Amino acid sequence: MAKIGFLGTGSMGRPMAGRLVGAGHDVTVWNRTRERTEPLARAGAAVAGSPAEAAQGAGFVVTMLTDGAAVEEVLFREDGAVAGMSPGTLVVEMSTIGPAAVRRVRKRLPDEVELIDSPVMGSTPRAEAGELTIVAGGSEEAFQRARELLEAMGQPRRVGELGTGAALKLVMNSTLGPMLVAIGEGLALGRALGLEERTVLDAMEAGYLAPLVKLKRRMIETGEFPAQFMLSLAAKDFGLAGDAAREAGVELRGLGLSRRMLDQATAAGLGDRDYAALIAFLNDRAGGHQPPPA
Repeated sequence: MAKIGFLGTGSMGRPMAGRLVGAGHDVTVWNRTRERTEPLARAGAAVAGSPAEAAQGAGFVVTMLTDGAAVEEVLFREDGAVAGMSPGTLVVEMSTIGPAAVRRVRKRLPDEVELIDSPVMGSTPRAEAGELTIVAGGSEEAFQRARELLEAMGQPRRVGELGTGAALKLVMNSTLGPMLVAIGEGLALGRALGLEERTVLDAMEAGYLAPLVKLKRRMIETGEFPAQFMLSLAAKDFGLAGDAAREAGVELRGLGLSRRMLDQATAAGLGDRDYAALIAFLNDRAGGHQPPPA
């Protein structure tokens, strides 16, 4: 059994921390909005009043926060987690913050505190089921230390040295946006050509877009998009991927287009919906509801 401080119990952090509690670990949670820790307290987690308190005596400190700025603030502020850490504590950074932010965190951490970056792929249902894909960067020794707790949350894989997990997460995000645009605009074209939506979705589900269409088909058909992963957060993640591409001298036109579309959907009031709401936004915007005259 490990003693774990878990920082950030939002839509993803809550079920992830819940998996650790359910696996029998000694978990202390902290969140800016204390009310969001209450389900975990009922499940057996302790609740800290500050990040430093959550980190006291912990062998592991997990961060699952909105962005790099939030991670650095929660770790390094006056009552931040670093103030409560002991030599040998391992920070398991699971947010989507990109490799540059991971390097900044490493530079600011005390030498005697270890770090691995372990961002996740998957949304709330997979977090609740303990089926997240976890891509880790860091030393083999640190990864093996964290392996048991990572396996309580999903399927972990070490992909290289520090920062490579964060980098691979950006690569995967860079492919998701163009797929969403393709589905939304494909549905619009199908309607404009007089095809039934079911027919188009059946064809997509049998083709190369199958995994995403299968995952989000019910939302697409009902027009209801309860957030499993918020569209506004997807826009943030795509922005990180775009920034990394520019720094690397790589032009990603598909990613740039999908990022602009997500920003427009957020401005249209869809930011708190699931990211798949972009599909309906593009379908509607393209005028796909108007079939050609007979």
